[in-house]
Amino acid sequence: MLIDLSRCHPVSSRFESNVQGFEKIIHLWHQIQECRYEQIQIDWQHIRWLDANLCSPFGAILYKAGRNLNPIEFINLPRDIEVILSKNNFLSIYGRARRKDIYGTTIEYKRFETQDDRYFAAYIQKHLTGKGIPEMIPALQKKFQESIFEIFYNAVIHSRTQLGIFSCGQFFPKKNHLDFTITDLGIGFCRNVNEIRGLKLSPVEAIEWALQKGNTTRKDDIPGGLGLKLLFEFIQKNEGKIQIVSDRGFWEYQRGKPATCSFSHPFPGSIVNIQINTADTCSYYLASENQS
Repeated sequence: MLIDLSRCHPVSSRFESNVQGFEKIIHLWHQIQECRYEQIQIDWQHIRWLDANLCSPFGAILYKAGRNLNPIEFINLPRDIEVILSKNNFLSIYGRARRKDIYGTTIEYKRFETQDDRYFAAYIQKHLTGKGIPEMIPALQKKFQESIFEIFYNAVIHSRTQLGIFSCGQFFPKKNHLDFTITDLGIGFCRNVNEIRGLKLSPVEAIEWALQKGNTTRKDDIPGGLGLKLLFEFIQKNEGKIQIVSDRGFWEYQRGKPATCSFSHPFPGSIVNIQINTADTCSYYLASENQS
């Protein structure tokens, strides 16, 4: 099977962290999900841009396709895209040499087993320091990293995935933001919430339900949800962005308000993308911290 990435709906030469970019990834999965024992060639010839953090969901669906014994091959990869995907470890999965990240703008593409919580904690501590992230006191830095770890933990618990957790990020100095993306190949918000809580929510409604304070699908009712409370507070002040994709649902928070939409086909799991505004020069403290 030969797939021209630029023809994935919506037709575009760019893969960006927005509704259209996620739609293109979902459309790609829709094309390859039934493949078995088939060579899949992905043609990048007409692609002009890829937000490198999208290697997280992109790599996840290719991994899932590979589990069905479909060899994956990239052809006509533009040099600019090849360079960045060689630096963040994505292309090394497909047999290409890794390049050194001299400028330190990449957050390594990595797949974690569900029991790799300690390795993921070390990974975020290594990669989510510096890279333009606004200054935080040590206590807040620790809680910020813990809240991102909570996304990993909840992906393991709630998604029931057997295929691991995929993460990747990229610092865009010229655009003044850093994107960090976590993807699972589990059952998604909708099935999880509806099965455990006996509800009949749509994919978008299930995401909204899971984000409401006090709502949880943990059987012991330990509060937690997605672990995004601190991140929400930070993103609100930082004027950043949070995006969630699950099944056919899309939810985004930016500039003080949420936005939602539904995709034409489902994503086979969930994606959480966090965008940090690195032009923010504020220093951040915990409300309980003595700032004298």
